[in-house]
Amino acid sequence: MTTRRTFLAGMAASVSLSGGAFAQDWHAQYPELVFAVIPAENASGVVDRWAPFISYLSKELGAKVTLRVANDYAAVIEGQRAGNIHIAYYGPASYSRATIVGAKVEPFAIDVNSDGSKGYYSVFYVKADSPYQKIEDLKGKNLGLVDPNSTSGNNMPRFALHQMGIDAERFFDHVVYAGSHENALTALQQGTVDVAANWWNADDDSNLTRMVNKGMLKKEDFRIIFKSPLIINSPYAYLADLPPELKDAIRKAFFEAATKDKAAFDKLSDGKNRPWEPVTHQNYLPTIEMVKFVDTLRKS
Repeated sequence: MTTRRTFLAGMAASVSLSGGAFAQDWHAQYPELVFAVIPAENASGVVDRWAPFISYLSKELGAKVTLRVANDYAAVIEGQRAGNIHIAYYGPASYSRATIVGAKVEPFAIDVNSDGSKGYYSVFYVKADSPYQKIEDLKGKNLGLVDPNSTSGNNMPRFALHQMGIDAERFFDHVVYAGSHENALTALQQGTVDVAANWWNADDDSNLTRMVNKGMLKKEDFRIIFKSPLIINSPYAYLADLPPELKDAIRKAFFEAATKDKAAFDKLSDGKNRPWEPVTHQNYLPTIEMVKFVDTLRKS
């Protein structure tokens, strides 16, 4: 005979068991997770920088994590919008674009600089031996940008130029998208462009210093003629419809990475960054508005 007490006890056991099973469900549903990174560097540089962290993340999650090296920023955006990329490392503008086009994503971690700040800058570089001292000196010359969805390599430069009363397409002879931050500086070095936009954190922490450390360029060959207002640092975002338990596991792995696998964590920023910190969509609302504004400039 089943009493009320035994029935309730059985229900409690059932709930407990089903809860435990549900907590493990994501491993069956997601035997492989895809992690994509915007192409700030060339493909081999992305793989070299990220491979140790991907191995760490696979171990911590108990699931295979595959690094996807995207050809351009749009590939990361579209991959998350289609649900094919589970975790992505964005720039602020590419994350903004993803939300604008309807990708169901949630930012959960943000890069933190060595001094504890959470921002960086867009700069315009020229060759050190060039005669150009300010942007206005470059009328009729060639501008090198990075990618339409790059923050420091397109959106902030266009916004800053607008603030100076400059329409890029009318002011410069040619506006060229190089495809990556490295390619933009290479184009400047080779004389394909006369000025190039890029990211910059500090004198010893920039894309240029990374390229110098790789033996690709010489720092003394370049000079900064403009630095933008502060831009919020880059976010990591996962698909909004991932199981809560999987999201928890991803966040835990990220926030413990600096201590659990310091070598892998340090390789991502050449040892420059502090541990990641939480971030939300609200932090990127100003960037989203900037991207929308730049869209109107390009349509006008």
